[in-house]
Amino acid sequence: MKKLRQIGNSWGIIIPKNILEMMNINPVLDYIEVELDNKTYKIKKAEKEKS
Repeated sequence: MKKLRQIGNSWGIIIPKNILEMMNINPVLDYIEVELDNKTYKIKKAEKEKS
């Protein structure tokens, strides 16, 4: 269970490093997609755009 933290006028959560590694997300290089689905917040690694 996580508690929300205030970040300026917004709220956020800290995602542990091991969770990011399991999701294959590099927080420096990668973008994420977020979605609200029936009161469930889903986070996934965004697919890279093709140039």
